[in-house]
Amino acid sequence: MTVGGRGIADRVDARLKSPAAMRNRAPIRSALAPILAGRSGVVLEIGSGSGEHVLDWATAFPQIVWQPSDPDPAAVASIAAWRDADGPANLNPPVGLDATALWTFSGPLTGVISLNVIHISPWPVTEAIVAGAAARVSAGGLLIFYGPFREGGAHTSGSNADFDASLRARNDAWGLRDLEAVENLATSAGFGPADIREMPANNRLVVFTRG
Repeated sequence: MTVGGRGIADRVDARLKSPAAMRNRAPIRSALAPILAGRSGVVLEIGSGSGEHVLDWATAFPQIVWQPSDPDPAAVASIAAWRDADGPANLNPPVGLDATALWTFSGPLTGVISLNVIHISPWPVTEAIVAGAAARVSAGGLLIFYGPFREGGAHTSGSNADFDASLRARNDAWGLRDLEAVENLATSAGFGPADIREMPANNRLVVFTRG
């Protein structure tokens, strides 16, 4: 099956398992460790998918309260099932959040993080994530994107170019985003310049700090 355009295989119960999440969670966790050091409060994940990443973060970073979300009911059920089976106390129940709709949960945020979402959704979703983060993230807080990007108007690898073409063939509103366009959007909303971390398989961890 797919959840929000992401290939995810079913397990016996409601928990879904993503091969990509299993491959990527250790390097993503390692990259996040120095970024999250010394921080507390609530971090919202947009598009939590199977829920495996946010479960891993809640275990690795217990000083932070993690709020998973996804618009897909199958994903919300999977996140809840992972939480019920293995989740620590700092992992909140998931919410069925559409980033382009009203963000209904309360309270300020330390950060917003979104993995592998903005290239499998129309551009207005990216705009909504940035606008929502700008409205809810406290000064000094974070907005983090992870995934493949175009940089300087070009793909960073042949495999990324092929992936982009396959996405656009599925939906012409999808595709790899220009990193500069995302940065312009974020800085216009009150975030500082992008801190870009190179990640395996031609991905990037892109971190913005709220002014």
